[in-house]
Amino acid sequence: MDEVLSGGITNAGAVVRRGEIVDRPAQAHAAAIHRFLEALPEHGFSGAPQPVGLRGGREQLTFVSGEVALLPYPAWSMTDAALRSVGVLLRRFREASSAIPLEPGVRWATDWADPRGGTVLCHSDVCVENVVFRDGEAYGLIDFDMAAPGRPLWDVAMAARYWVPMLDPETAARFPSYVGLDSVRRLRILADGYGMSAEDRTQLLSVVEEVVVLERADYAARVKAGDAAFVKAFHDHGGWAACDRLQAWLADQSATFLAALIQ
Repeated sequence: MDEVLSGGITNAGAVVRRGEIVDRPAQAHAAAIHRFLEALPEHGFSGAPQPVGLRGGREQLTFVSGEVALLPYPAWSMTDAALRSVGVLLRRFREASSAIPLEPGVRWATDWADPRGGTVLCHSDVCVENVVFRDGEAYGLIDFDMAAPGRPLWDVAMAARYWVPMLDPETAARFPSYVGLDSVRRLRILADGYGMSAEDRTQLLSVVEEVVVLERADYAARVKAGDAAFVKAFHDHGGWAACDRLQAWLADQSATFLAALIQ
């Protein structure tokens, strides 16, 4: 019997599990993603699904067992220990990804791609729902649809948006899971878990700001196109007023975040 898997917006209702196989819509560049996924274990990263097949516009991947936090995020997923382990996971993924040469001639996804490009293939969508936990620690990454070349910091900045979270207090208050979290302290925890260099710590905030700019442009395009799922998500997050407020808050708090990162 098929089990419909929830959690995403783009593929909501279209991802099913059959035993240990996940069947989902395939992207145009799915074959290249599959070759990348096959190479990851060879370089020490076992926490990603492995390809099984491609047919009829859909892909089949192995199921990565464990716990995935869905809204409203459970308390265990927002602990300091869970956040630190996300940083450790991203470091392991970065080390494996950097050892795999970028495949030439592939038209990678552009939706969440690093606008500056880069030399490693990034996951590009490290939201809470795309991290698998085992025994309370981040173990794996799923949903590589948005994978694209970028800077290694791109995935950390993307994760920071949703795991820290990098949200102004008014917007964060809309989500019970985020209430009471100290974003300044938690950004430092994520960076420490990743083992971030001093140079990267000075650049992280600017990359987070780039993520926010890209996110705003993506929402604008999808709202204009009438994408119902994204229109709802956009309004649930507070619409354009929330976008303005977030960018102003990041600019206002940047010195505080930087001080916490480099102290």
